[in-house]
Amino acid sequence: MYHEIHRMSREGHSIQSIADYLVINWRTIKKILSMNEQSYEDFVSQTTRDKELVQYESFIKYKLEQYQSTSAAQMHDWLKEHYIDFPSVASKTVYNFVMWVRQKYHLPKIKHERDYFIVEDLPFGKQAQVDFGEYSLRTGGGLRKKVYFFTFVLSRSRMKFVQFSDVPFTSSLAVLAHEKAFEYIQGLPQEIVYDQDKVFLHDENNGDLLLTDGFKKYVSSRSFQLHFCRKADPESKGKIENVVKYIKQNFLYNRPYVDIETLNSEASAWLSRTANYVPHARTKISPQSAWMEEKSSLKPFTPQQYSFDEKRVYYLRKDNSISYKSCMYSVPQGTWKSPETKVLVSEENGFVVIKDLRETEICRHQKSELKGKTIVNNNHKRDTSHKITELLQSEAKRFIDPVKALQYFEKIRESKPRYTRDQVTAICSCFEKFSSQTMNQTLDFCVEHGILNAHNFSSVAQRIEQETKASEIKTPSIKTLANCSQSADELIPNTSQIDVYEQIMLN
Repeated sequence: MYHEIHRMSREGHSIQSIADYLVINWRTIKKILSMNEQSYEDFVSQTTRDKELVQYESFIKYKLEQYQSTSAAQMHDWLKEHYIDFPSVASKTVYNFVMWVRQKYHLPKIKHERDYFIVEDLPFGKQAQVDFGEYSLRTGGGLRKKVYFFTFVLSRSRMKFVQFSDVPFTSSLAVLAHEKAFEYIQGLPQEIVYDQDKVFLHDENNGDLLLTDGFKKYVSSRSFQLHFCRKADPESKGKIENVVKYIKQNFLYNRPYVDIETLNSEASAWLSRTANYVPHARTKISPQSAWMEEKSSLKPFTPQQYSFDEKRVYYLRKDNSISYKSCMYSVPQGTWKSPETKVLVSEENGFVVIKDLRETEICRHQKSELKGKTIVNNNHKRDTSHKITELLQSEAKRFIDPVKALQYFEKIRESKPRYTRDQVTAICSCFEKFSSQTMNQTLDFCVEHGILNAHNFSSVAQRIEQETKASEIKTPSIKTLANCSQSADELIPNTSQIDVYEQIMLN
């Protein structure tokens, strides 16, 4: 180990590359390189000790040979899964032992890295890239203010543009920012590269782009092509990613916030004196100088006026509502079908208009000027009153006097509107426990005494049932001596002499 590390170092390998190749921490490599042979032997003799997990070496080796990219944390879980008596050790202990096994059997962890290749310079006027960013600035009072920015760069000349907003960018704001960018560079490129941002795109279905309505209309009026990067692949538009970082680190860092107009004015001055003036680190040419050559290759730009009926896609919540600008707006109950249910939301003359994806209007609400409000249209609640009425009418027919029973149920409905169904169902379930006569008597009693509770109704029915059964028990009759020829008052009972009992006692 010692000689291998020193050999690779003599050949010019960096400490990190040696560490990756030998699967050793770079600090250990650095320490070993600072030792001579004798000090390393002394160090090894002092630090060598029995390994607590040596009995699991074959298992770990087998798993690493199968799945060489396995992490130490996952190996720790596998050990606990396959060995019930696996000792309770620190995760660092498992990590050290797994690394030791990797080193012993030359099983380095495989890193799946992307294969890069240098991108050739594109022709003048061919492409631009667009992206968004956000940043928190300090205000005069020591508070923080979040700002949002749209940034644009020509891929060949690196000519840049940035536009700030104090609210998140929507399709309409993005379109206006495009117009200002085209005005700034005095032309249009053939193609613009974007992220799959919801400002521009509803969805991307295997190459089928579903653009937002506002952006779709804008693109159709402007003659440039669209190129959307794959999801989670920002490196495919590295030029604009670098611009976003440049804006944050060179322009926004430690800049106080006054207002959005001042910020945009300061950004325009920064573009002129620094961002587009200083030679680019890659091309070694000032972007403004390169742009002077490129602008003749751009398509002509003629300013246009745009009016937007902007509709944004929102996911419908399962409580049949949407969250729009910090307020909750209801839709008719039953509109939500699944977590993927979407609606289009726009504003028209002070109203929030909600439509389905076919642009059929579902409902509209007066827009709330206050945040945190819940706006519910009562017509959106499911109307169950007719079903309750049908239930009351059906159950009332079980009584001898259905009219009286229905009137009684309606009184329960007035006193307990939320629990009408439960109360009436509980009352009518008493037919299974008590006789029809008892139920009708109970109804009369409850109507007379104003008892509007299923539990009390059942108690009254039970009392009436018990009293009825008690009254049906017959009193036993006295049997007369019907076969005796003498009248009862003429009968003389038999008697015994007292001396007979005395004689019995003496014997």
